[in-house]
Amino acid sequence: MAEISAGLVKELRELTGLGMMECKKALSECEGDLKKAEELLRIKSGAKASKAASRIAAEGVIGAWLAADGKVGALVELNSETDFVAKNDDFVAFGASLAELVATRNPADVDELGSLDTMAGKVEARRQALVQKIGENIGIRRSKRMQAKGRLALYLHGAKIGVLVDYEGPEEVGKDVAMHIAFAKPAHMTKAEVPADIVSRERDIQMARAKEFGKPAEIAAKMVEGALNKFLGEITLMGQAFVKDDKQTVEKMLAAKKAKVHGYAFFVVGEGIEKKSTDFAAEVMAQAGKAH
Repeated sequence: MAEISAGLVKELRELTGLGMMECKKALSECEGDLKKAEELLRIKSGAKASKAASRIAAEGVIGAWLAADGKVGALVELNSETDFVAKNDDFVAFGASLAELVATRNPADVDELGSLDTMAGKVEARRQALVQKIGENIGIRRSKRMQAKGRLALYLHGAKIGVLVDYEGPEEVGKDVAMHIAFAKPAHMTKAEVPADIVSRERDIQMARAKEFGKPAEIAAKMVEGALNKFLGEITLMGQAFVKDDKQTVEKMLAAKKAKVHGYAFFVVGEGIEKKSTDFAAEVMAQAGKAH
């Protein structure tokens, strides 16, 4: 049987919101396979689908820039090793300058962004100089440029979350939708955009749950479709309950305001990056062992 570490149990707890013993048992049944254990808990305990954005580890800032006419904007994630450096004025200013470069010069990727010449020198040389000055590793992780069909709204939640929304309609709609996205973090805009494999996997999970309850086939089918629709609503912008009025969906709010969303982008600092956790006592013992 695979050894189930405390770290693995903790990760499964964060994904499912369930208790330690439930998570440990599921991992044991699935021989340490995190994905299979998550599915098992969703079948047996009705745990909600996990959100990738909950696994935030790395530090840094989201640099953002928006043209005065709202037609072009950009987001850049600039990472650091510690939150202390992420609050450094030079570091923050560098992030903002990168976003302006992405918006105005449209590099193909972060490698091309690093090669751009500016009045202050090449971007990569500026990054290296900042590393030398601050004494900590600094990396440009990703960037996103948006060219609006309508106009762009920009929302920054502190320095850790940045959102751009391409919309048509009253100005407050763009801001409200951007704030909603920062809070709810929708994985897709509409149900039609959700990949078929995700829909299929969720249907299988819900079917397995229905069988656990021993429901007749006809009732089970209705349960599955109802649960699937709920799941799709939770992960899509249009299907989510609007954060400022949970009695209506974002789609209905937009219809009432005669507004439209063409697209959106959002970055969360450290999303998907797993920070290494170290056991200090184990490290000390290991070093002591090497000394003998």
